[in-house]
Amino acid sequence: MINAGGERVTVQGMLAIAHRWGNSVATLREALAVGADLVEADVRSFRGTPEIRHLKSLGPWLLWDHPWELVLRKGADLPSLDHVLATLNGTDRLMLDLKGIHPGLAPRVARTLRTAVPDAPIAVCTRQWPMLDAFRGDDAVRLVLSAGSRRQIGRLRVLLKSSPDSWPGARRAFGVSVKRTLITANDVADLRRAVEHVMTWPVDTPAELGKARHLGVTGVIGKDLRLLGEVLAAR
Repeated sequence: MINAGGERVTVQGMLAIAHRWGNSVATLREALAVGADLVEADVRSFRGTPEIRHLKSLGPWLLWDHPWELVLRKGADLPSLDHVLATLNGTDRLMLDLKGIHPGLAPRVARTLRTAVPDAPIAVCTRQWPMLDAFRGDDAVRLVLSAGSRRQIGRLRVLLKSSPDSWPGARRAFGVSVKRTLITANDVADLRRAVEHVMTWPVDTPAELGKARHLGVTGVIGKDLRLLGEVLAAR
């Protein structure tokens, strides 16, 4: 993290990451005010522009989410990436989760970061690891490799045993983000030998937080700001 003097500092204890709280300007500000270490925002491509939203497109006029939640695009709160970055007001506490497999999304996000917040240590996360190659040379960007299946966790463990030069982005990742119900304590121990942070989701109840602590992760991703506040207070 970066302190008020512009110096890089290491966070002691478990990271508290606010899941999807960066998907609107109002909720982003709320999560930042609580003190979340990172605030996650989902990024998708729409007509060549990075757009902040978790909902998927269903044609040009509708958005949807499981189980078939339908939303009219016209009335949805869909801030641009530029707008969200401007809201940060100098803080580095944002994690962009690149969604989908649109080939132009990552390069456009990389260009936006270089223009709007050059040298800011924004975290960028995706399950589509090759997308992180768009940030090759942007050493300030903190790369996070996400895994949402046992097969992908296995691939992740193999990848992280190779030289960081062969990793996406051609450098050591800031961390990994792995689904809590799929990962084991042995997975976590193995991954922590390669990266600084092993984060897990979803962690939205005290019981899930207890299980995450037992796994030995260094960060939890959840939607309950009160629970994340407990994580912050315990440090």
